[in-house]
Amino acid sequence: MLQVIEAFSGIGSQAKALKNLNVPHKIIATIEWDIYAICAYDLIHNGSQDISPYLKLNKDELVNCLSSLNLSMDGKNPASSISLKMMSEDALRRILCAIERTHNLVNITNVKGADLPFHIDLLTYSFPCQNLSVCGSWHGCMSGIDRNVKNSSGMLWEVERILKERKDLGLKMPRFLLMENVSNILSKVNRKNFGEWQNYLETLGYYNQVYTLNATDFGIPQRRVRTFMISVFCENMFVKKEVQNFFNAHDLQGKMIRPLEPLENYLRTDYNNIIYKKEADASQPNDTPSRKKIFQDNEILLDKNNVSAKTANTLTTKQDRNPNSGVIFYKTNVKGKSQYRYLTPRECFLLMGFDEKDFQVIIDNNFKFNSNRYFFNRERLEKLAGNSIVVNILEEIFKQIIEIDEIIS
Repeated sequence: MLQVIEAFSGIGSQAKALKNLNVPHKIIATIEWDIYAICAYDLIHNGSQDISPYLKLNKDELVNCLSSLNLSMDGKNPASSISLKMMSEDALRRILCAIERTHNLVNITNVKGADLPFHIDLLTYSFPCQNLSVCGSWHGCMSGIDRNVKNSSGMLWEVERILKERKDLGLKMPRFLLMENVSNILSKVNRKNFGEWQNYLETLGYYNQVYTLNATDFGIPQRRVRTFMISVFCENMFVKKEVQNFFNAHDLQGKMIRPLEPLENYLRTDYNNIIYKKEADASQPNDTPSRKKIFQDNEILLDKNNVSAKTANTLTTKQDRNPNSGVIFYKTNVKGKSQYRYLTPRECFLLMGFDEKDFQVIIDNNFKFNSNRYFFNRERLEKLAGNSIVVNILEEIFKQIIEIDEIIS
C-alpha cells in the first residue's frame, strides 16, 4: 500500500487521482494551513462530518486550540485569535474535526523531519505560486523562489529543510517526490534557484524528471500549463539508469495522452435545473463599464447560438477579473445585469478533473462562518478550484510512478 503525504494539499487532487486509479494507498498526513482548503478536502474525501465529539469544547477552548496551530484564512497570512473568535462555534468545531480527520500537520514551517512517519512512499508538494506566476507579477509579486526572500513561493525551501532533518536523523528519504507549480519556475529569473533545488535532490540520491504539461493533452478542455517534477530515490547507479531509461521511453511532454473532451460536457447550461440556474444567476455580473470590458476582451465559451469554444483559458483564483477563463452568453433580461456570466464554481471544479459529487458534497455540507455568511461562498470555491491541480494529469503521472516502483523494487 502506497504511503502518501500531501504537502500544500489544497482540496486533494492527488488523493482524488489515486482513488480514480484504484491504487491501494493511505494518506498518512496532509500539510495545509488554509481553513477553506482544509474543510473542503475533508468533505470531498471523507464525507459529512460528525462533530458530536467536539461539542464538549466551548468557544474559548476551541479558539485556543486552533490558535496554536497557526492556521490561515487567506492562504497567505496567519489567522489571529481575534479572527477566529469572529467565527461561530460550529465553524470552529468543523475546522478542528477536518484537521483531525485528514491527519493535517497544518503549517509546514512547524513540521519537523521527525514528525513524519519513518516510511514514506510518496511526498507531494505543490507550494504557493504567487511569487512565480504571471498573475502574481501583475501585483508586483516577482521575487520567485529565492531562498533569501521570505515569501509564499519560498515555502519550497521548507521541503528542503524537512528532508535535511530526516537525513541528519538517519531517517529514510521518501521513495518518490512530486512537485507541481506554474511553468514560470523554469523561466530565466527562476532557473538558478530551481536548479539549486534539483541539484540538492540529486545529492540525496534522487533522479529528477521535469515535465511541462498542458491539461488539454490529458482530455480536459482547459488551457492550463503547469510544470511537474518527479523525483525517484535511486539506491545506486544501476537503478538510476533504469529510471532514466523508463522516462526516455515514456515521455509525457508534448503528447496527446487522452483525447480532448468537448467543453460543453463541462458546462452546466440546463437552466431548467434549479441548482444550475441559481449558480448561473450568482455568476452573472452587473452591467458596469469594467464588466463590459471583460466581455469584450475575453473568449466566449458558449455564444447565444450555443456554439462552444474548444477550450477555456487557465482557471485562476477568481473569475471576476480581466483576463479570466472565458465568458458564457447568459441574457436574463434582469435590469442592471450583463448579457453574459462567468464559469460557475461547479464548472471550475469539473474543469480541474473533479466529479460533480465532489463539489456537491461541499454544498450539501456548507455551514455558517458566523451569523452573517456561509463558510463556502462563490469566491472561496473559485479560489479552491483555481489553486488545485488537474486530476487527469496526476493520474498519468501516478501511473508512471507505480510502473517505476514495480521496475526498481
